[in-house]
Amino acid sequence: MTELLLTLISAALVNNLVLHQALALDPLLQPVEPASRRRVHALGLATLVLMVLAVVPGQLLYRYGLRPLQLEYLRLFVFLPLCVLLAAPVLNRLQRQLPHWPFTGLKPLLLGNAAVLGLALQASDATLDPFATLALSLGGGLGFWLALCLFDDLRQRSDAAPVALRGLPIELIGAGIMALAFLGFNGLFTS
Repeated sequence: MTELLLTLISAALVNNLVLHQALALDPLLQPVEPASRRRVHALGLATLVLMVLAVVPGQLLYRYGLRPLQLEYLRLFVFLPLCVLLAAPVLNRLQRQLPHWPFTGLKPLLLGNAAVLGLALQASDATLDPFATLALSLGGGLGFWLALCLFDDLRQRSDAAPVALRGLPIELIGAGIMALAFLGFNGLFTS
């Protein structure tokens, strides 16, 4: 149980997919309209659900389907269609469950999200059981959601800054500073 909790926290903070591994920077750097806090949370929740629903079954298919047949090299051709085919049903289901959240227009951001595919490939390289894969995908989704919220706060604060400090350059500088701050969690767990 402790290992699952450490895997979850490590995936969310120490090995953050966005800040530490530079996966899924595209949804973070998209220009957004003002007062988009609900859209940020909708994208974070949709990515979290997609990670859980794509990575865990993908690992089961890899471990019990491809590996016994010695077809490990086909893992990309299993993970990619799984991520793409699950994006629309996840958004539709979330739209029905949470009708007041703005899930419309998020499909391109989910389809182009490299964090889901990257996490599936990383989990297949590691020898994790299904529960550890679930903790890894939950932690990865929560870490993505956290980075998304931090970027939204940075964007809102930089709107009040002088003109020279607005836009993509300050967002990239802020991403670097956030990545350094998240590196501080690296010594959090020692064996």
